[in-house]
Amino acid sequence: MAKIDAFFKLMHEQGASDLHLMAGGQPALRIRGDIERVKYDVLDNDHLRSMIYEITPEEKIKLFEETGDIDFGYEILGLARYRVNFFMQRSGVGAVFREIPSVIATTEQLGLPPVVAKLATLPRGLVVLTGPTGSGKSTTLAAIIDVANRIRKDHIITIEDPIEFVHNGQNCIINHREVGVHTKSFAAALRGALREDPDIILVGEMRDLDTMSLAIEAASTGHLVFATLHTTSAAKTVDRIIEVFPGDQQAQIRSTLADGLRAVVAQVLFKRIDKKGRCVAPEVLIATPAVRNLIRESKTHQLPSMMQTGKKYGMQLLDDAIMNLFNKGWISADEAYAKSNDKDQFRPFLTSGPSDFTEA
Repeated sequence: MAKIDAFFKLMHEQGASDLHLMAGGQPALRIRGDIERVKYDVLDNDHLRSMIYEITPEEKIKLFEETGDIDFGYEILGLARYRVNFFMQRSGVGAVFREIPSVIATTEQLGLPPVVAKLATLPRGLVVLTGPTGSGKSTTLAAIIDVANRIRKDHIITIEDPIEFVHNGQNCIINHREVGVHTKSFAAALRGALREDPDIILVGEMRDLDTMSLAIEAASTGHLVFATLHTTSAAKTVDRIIEVFPGDQQAQIRSTLADGLRAVVAQVLFKRIDKKGRCVAPEVLIATPAVRNLIRESKTHQLPSMMQTGKKYGMQLLDDAIMNLFNKGWISADEAYAKSNDKDQFRPFLTSGPSDFTEA
């Protein structure tokens, strides 16, 4: 057993999402969104480097020594997988580990609306999961892929950096590919995937123009593509994708995206105040013919109104989802206010000024 595994066991026992180790400081855990220090000695740089290198592949050590920053996956059988990032900082080495549960939660267990599970049944098109870092996008994607794995008879390819949730093939064949290990880049893996007879392709992150272009192309040529972005709403997700492309290509990509898009799920995580744990507020945009027409005609500012009137299709505004959680007594007024889009809707519930004084 590696020496560092003791920290992972502590992390698991405490229900922490992240473990922080840094030279010159004490270890720390992120529990329910808050950083909590571990009662342990300040970590020495040489000792910490030795400890983390014990679990690091040789090629990753070489890359880290050259670049000062690496990502990879680590697994403790019977416990969990971990998304790992090493970085150099002022006092020496730093490392952050995100726990990836070994058991994949269902959409129902995550508190997601039924329409999210139905996305796994789509025959083709692009589905985008979006939200801030740490908002549970990978967990939601894993739940959707798990539905597809159980009810479909297809070939699923996942492209991630690093591999997070591992799916064992049930009715589907599943191939997991890791950027930097099994393929050079997201774009290279996507190009290859189109020749690998896939039905469903999961793209861990659409980071650049090439990846976005290939993902949209794959969705437009008969594949079901799931991908993630870092945006704060469904409407902004559509704009972000289009704005990545050069100006002279935007009209064409707008039309292609309008044809290929099937759904956008934008989600935010909240700390629960009624019990330990966190809960999700999802915004859901379903690409009905009317929605696609708004995208095609560059009227994305009208998408929130379309979502407000599209509840029968499973659409939901983020603020409505947040209000639902607040009315249940699950989340605080301050956090509801801080993470909402329409601040005026939640301002009357504040007992004092908002924690973000710039919003006052």
